[in-house]
Amino acid sequence: MITEIRIRAFRAVDDPETCLKFIAGHRHVLSIYGIENITTNTDDWMYNPSIFCIVVESLDGEKLYGGARVQAADGIHPLPIEEATGKMDPRIHDLVKHYSQFGAAELSGLWNSKEVAGFGIGSLFPSRVAVAICDQIGIDVIFTLCSPATVRFKDWIGGTVIKEIGNEGTFYYPKIDLLATALYNLDTVRLPTAHAREREKIFALRKDPECVEQERSPFKNQMINVHYALRIASANPTEFKMKQEVKETQSI
Repeated sequence: MITEIRIRAFRAVDDPETCLKFIAGHRHVLSIYGIENITTNTDDWMYNPSIFCIVVESLDGEKLYGGARVQAADGIHPLPIEEATGKMDPRIHDLVKHYSQFGAAELSGLWNSKEVAGFGIGSLFPSRVAVAICDQIGIDVIFTLCSPATVRFKDWIGGTVIKEIGNEGTFYYPKIDLLATALYNLDTVRLPTAHAREREKIFALRKDPECVEQERSPFKNQMINVHYALRIASANPTEFKMKQEVKETQSI
């Protein structure tokens, strides 16, 4: 039984070795469910400086139990939600472009191994951390495309269904028999729509990103010692504020 883990955040290009472990673990989980064509099932992202990783690992760093990615909108690389739904509803591109001026990103690539399934270690905890690190990288708005299993987190960390796109915010993705829900959190700074418990935990992690906390698994009522290592050395809170181009008109 796992009672001690570390949750660590880093920019993908700063730790390629861990990225490779992340890719292997994520692909293994996807293969179990017969999913191969998900847009994040590639290794290209590990070379993208606008992507930040969150990993749930053993204290020695040898074993990965799960993880997630936060990809900042950089004006160059489309977010995974754009690649996944853009052909079905191109309005997602306008939404991302609009919110990128404030700093926008997407939480994606969420996975956990069977060893920790049902504990929240590989799902809720990384989702919470993804919101917690938004202040370090200057992200005010975070998108995500949720599976039926993770859409419930919207009520905890403050997500809202994006009803302007798809079928009231839903898409058949990545397979015709799987329903994905598009969400966004429009204020990761104050988190007014998050559950009070989650907001308190996120604010605490922002105040002290290098701490050890005894956390209760939300689903199996088990206590777990979590060693947080969330300070990202290369983070810049102004890096991803994408200012919109201003078109000047010339009078004749």
